[in-house]
Amino acid sequence: MSQLALIEKTQALIAAGDIVGAESVLTELADSEGDGALLVVLEQLPAKDILAVIREYDDSKESIVNLLITPPQFAHAVVIEKQYKDLTRTHLRGMMNSVIFRDESAEAIEFLTAIGDLEGGSEALADYFTEKWSRIEAFARTGVFDTVEDDGEMLSEQALYQSAYVRPRVELDEVADQDWMQMAWLLRHELPDLFIEMLLVLRAKARAHDLGLDDEEEAEEDDGKVETGDTDRGKATPAARDDDEESAI
Repeated sequence: MSQLALIEKTQALIAAGDIVGAESVLTELADSEGDGALLVVLEQLPAKDILAVIREYDDSKESIVNLLITPPQFAHAVVIEKQYKDLTRTHLRGMMNSVIFRDESAEAIEFLTAIGDLEGGSEALADYFTEKWSRIEAFARTGVFDTVEDDGEMLSEQALYQSAYVRPRVELDEVADQDWMQMAWLLRHELPDLFIEMLLVLRAKARAHDLGLDDEEEAEEDDGKVETGDTDRGKATPAARDDDEESAI
């Protein structure tokens, strides 16, 4: 089967909702022609189609797509995941953990950097930590995840930047859970600017939730809240989003 025919078949299966079938086609390609052939196909698939496959991550088995996807490809998929409007963030957390922690921490930094470089990257990271907001605030203030040491006060933006490069109070191997604590540690101690931007967006989302606003209404408000676009490192490098990507989900 030619690459064009394989891509068309994969996209047709995804459009029909047969994600397992689409991933099977890609897996068969890697098995028969090697990982390089799959990488070529992944480069030609729209981010929305790659997202459709990787967000259905099943931790009971390895996914060849999750193992081979590159940081830029993954980042573009992550920033459009919100179009699924999954309020539980279950799929977002699952696919981020499975890809970002698939190898060594050095590669994890590449993935996080790629996400942060795109418009919407900080917002996607904030969505990932939504259910852990108080623990993330405690970590930002005290350097540990235990809220017992936290007095409930939030550091100002200036204070966050002043404490950006403090020495870790806990070592990475103490929180290497391949989940949110390891993710937070890497952001705070390896990518502190991105950690702060993510936290500011997370606070803005929490305030919007308290006011009963959804994400779109939050973006329209101009009452001094932190704006996602202004805190996002990707402001100067917007993600490529064509009409096809916007309407496909």
